[in-house]
Amino acid sequence: MLGLGRRIAGHARIGDVIALEGGLGAGKTTLVRGLLEALGLEGEAPSPSFAIVQPYDVPEVRLPVAHVDLYRLDDAAEAEELALGDYLMDSLLIIEWPDRLGDALWPHALRLSIDFAGDDARRLTADVPDAWTERWSQI
Repeated sequence: MLGLGRRIAGHARIGDVIALEGGLGAGKTTLVRGLLEALGLEGEAPSPSFAIVQPYDVPEVRLPVAHVDLYRLDDAAEAEELALGDYLMDSLLIIEWPDRLGDALWPHALRLSIDFAGDDARRLTADVPDAWTERWSQI
């Protein structure tokens, strides 16, 4: 997951949305840590489980990132209060547990689903929108 995150970082842009689905411990936050590391983050990237939104700005990273964990939200109305769309103007938006948004996930979002595939193995399923088609083929 770290390696995949690093590869995705080389293709991510401001205004992108990456939606990460998978059970607890599947590797969502690990993928984000690899991405942030590749964008220049030198310190540890905490899981935003309690803060809900963890922003990273330049010069800490070469591209502003908002890492969001919606696990603790009960419904889509709570997510609306976060005004996540505002981050798209100047940041990469990464969302763990995007199902908590209901139908409000942006159509240009790269959706990655991580499932356990035995022992330490994971299976990745990608739903690649047009905005990512060319970039995804290079990852």
